[in-house]
Amino acid sequence: MLALAGIPLGLTFRILDDSPDAPAAVVAEQMCGPMDQAATLDAFAQGLHCATFEFENVLVGSVEHLLARVPVYPGALALAKSQDRLPEKELFRSLQIMTAPFMPVRTLDDLREAVTAIGSPALLKTRRFGYDGKGQYPIRSKTEVSSVWERMGGHPLILEGWVPFDRELSQVSVRSRGGQIKHYPLVENHHRKGILQRTIAPAPGIENDDHPLAIQSRQAMEKTMTALNYVGVMAIEWFQVGNELIANEMAPRVHNSGHWTMDGAVTSQFENHLRAIMGWELGSTHLRQPALMINLIGDHRPAADWLSLPAAKLHLYGKSPRKGRKLGHVNLIGDSMDDLLEMAESVREWLPD
Repeated sequence: MLALAGIPLGLTFRILDDSPDAPAAVVAEQMCGPMDQAATLDAFAQGLHCATFEFENVLVGSVEHLLARVPVYPGALALAKSQDRLPEKELFRSLQIMTAPFMPVRTLDDLREAVTAIGSPALLKTRRFGYDGKGQYPIRSKTEVSSVWERMGGHPLILEGWVPFDRELSQVSVRSRGGQIKHYPLVENHHRKGILQRTIAPAPGIENDDHPLAIQSRQAMEKTMTALNYVGVMAIEWFQVGNELIANEMAPRVHNSGHWTMDGAVTSQFENHLRAIMGWELGSTHLRQPALMINLIGDHRPAADWLSLPAAKLHLYGKSPRKGRKLGHVNLIGDSMDDLLEMAESVREWLPD
């Protein structure tokens, strides 16, 4: 999707992926090889103007190696912070951004102490390589500590207090090389089994930029991006609890909850990420029309069904199907929030359980 946004701007692309059937290969030159080998990285960097990444499990060492040969945005610092839940939470706290209570866990005794201090219910999470609900396990009482440790012990862990949230929101923003920051509207997210199922833009009830929660979200994003000297698109996922936002995690990349921008915003998150890393002026992030983004996960309705909806814009990724895998998304565009919510209800039965 980055390449599709950049080709009309006159850009060409090279991708590095260890899989020979990477979907981006149809719109870019592909190098297939391990991302942790110096020779592969050196060959990849040849002739590039700049480089970026679109998921946060890239090795920090690989990015640091590339940085000696070509500019890489957003860079190694943001990547390192986002890969480990402990320094990520510590960053938020250092910037006076609210988080759930948390404690690092290395041993069974650590876990017992953390549950005593934080209370239950709580979530025990791996500090690294967690996404789409993976790498986490609930602890509902102290009696579960030993059994949960047997399942998850042996990895660096973090215990986080349970947040009784009203709803989940996210902020997608973009920062240029020169420090200019633009924000997309705050959006509402709905997850199922830890995987994002749909996003409503703007979040119902937060349609105006002067809403206190929208202001709170933008200010937190600006502090985070500035502290990291960030360049490109970033997302922060929030829990809304009353009139407060509690940071869940950040993503140093274009984000699933920003896919609606392809059809609902003046400039998509993908184009704006490219504008930022190229050093160009950022495009408008204003909402064109309210949008509902629906992820197509695993087995999904045929394309023809979605295209039968007058307001639907279908985006398939060319990935091989498997259970729980995001294979594409549909953006439904409405004239009003009422239209959007009506559309959401009309396709509810099409969504997987």
